[in-house]
Amino acid sequence: MKPLALYCKSYSTDLRRVIRLAESVRSYNGEALPFYVSVPRDELPLFRQYLQSLVTDLIADEDILDASPSMNRALVAEMPGSTRQQVVKSEFWRLGLSQSYLCLDSDALFIRPFGLSDFLTVNGIPYTTLDEAHDLLDDALRRKRERVVSAFNREADLVQSMFGRIGRRYSFGPFPLVWHRDVWQSLDEHYLKPRNMSLVDAIAQAPIESRWYGEALLAYQAIPLLPCQALFKVYHYAWQYDQDQRHGIHLKDLSQFYCGVIFQSAWERDMDWPRDSSNWLSRTGRGLRRLLGRI
Repeated sequence: MKPLALYCKSYSTDLRRVIRLAESVRSYNGEALPFYVSVPRDELPLFRQYLQSLVTDLIADEDILDASPSMNRALVAEMPGSTRQQVVKSEFWRLGLSQSYLCLDSDALFIRPFGLSDFLTVNGIPYTTLDEAHDLLDDALRRKRERVVSAFNREADLVQSMFGRIGRRYSFGPFPLVWHRDVWQSLDEHYLKPRNMSLVDAIAQAPIESRWYGEALLAYQAIPLLPCQALFKVYHYAWQYDQDQRHGIHLKDLSQFYCGVIFQSAWERDMDWPRDSSNWLSRTGRGLRRLLGRI
């Protein structure tokens, strides 16, 4: 079993983004770490057409779900896509392809050479992204986006209460994150099974998979906790990226601290496959909101 794999859960709308990610992996993956992409089974032909030479393997989401002995496929089918993909990403470990995996979203891309040491210690222990998100929350307050702060607090309190943990609110993100199979297994054995639950039930209660992983790590200590800051520079909002550009901060500068960057797909709709489906009025409005710093 490999010590680390790269993994991205995607779907057809994000095809162009995944191609961009895969090309960045090819450019900077000097240690030839395996790179897997999973998509719904009926979308495999499309992704094979464009990605066959860029990834280690393309996997059907359904094969990942089938690897779980307690998977409630009916409940998964009822979930919205954004929630369903959390289940798929969190169950990738069951395929037994690697001890740890870097869980990437389609809108990520690498900006410099990377290898095992960026994500694991020499003993194979992954670094865990953990802080209190003060940078994001401070920025939100300056922009008078109090809803960002209230959402963070609400999500943190929800999952902490399920584990009975009282204390500081942590952020176990942003993506991409390195996840170890032993942490997911400890969640299954110590939390889910005693309650006759599956991961699907857990995600249905609180659709924040990074918090389930993080709180399980704190509760059951399946691996040592080695905190790190974000692995990628994440532009949650377009105004953050535009602000950096105005200040002369470019990818070369960011590569001193980050392996890559993430451009949120919500404001990068021109990358949608096969095209941005919104009408011209919506596109114009989105462009205006970006100019005004509202997205």
